[in-house]
Amino acid sequence: MVEIGLSDLLNRPKATLATLRGDRRIVLRRRGAEDLVLTTAAHAEQDREVMGVMRRMFLEMMRTPGGRSLVLDVLPAAFPWARYLPAHEVREYSVELVGALGAATELDNTADVAQLITEWRHTAEVHADPELYAALTTDSGEDFGSDALI
Repeated sequence: MVEIGLSDLLNRPKATLATLRGDRRIVLRRRGAEDLVLTTAAHAEQDREVMGVMRRMFLEMMRTPGGRSLVLDVLPAAFPWARYLPAHEVREYSVELVGALGAATELDNTADVAQLITEWRHTAEVHADPELYAALTTDSGEDFGSDALI
């Protein structure tokens, strides 16, 4: 992946786009704005195809007891923070992840997958901190109601 400034693309478009032949991706750095990634249509299609294959493999693995066991065994290696989750939540995470990957492939949008991973990472952070977990799961008996927000 090549990183260039957006101004390079604007000032030297032919030379900049020529780098796509070799690297297939260009990160366009922008001041004061989110960076952009420029790629070829063929590369984007390859990414979609690979995502679809991975999703289908994952789904098929989850359909068999041995596959589910394997997924649950490798999940903590892929997501090290998952070791802080209770076993039932690891299973729940794996099921939700498979569903989100399926939807992402169909919609060609991975935002939901990224959000799901972030939410489960935060859940693991809570489980990793006994004081925080206790504070969030202990019922103080107080009902602050809607007036507490004012």
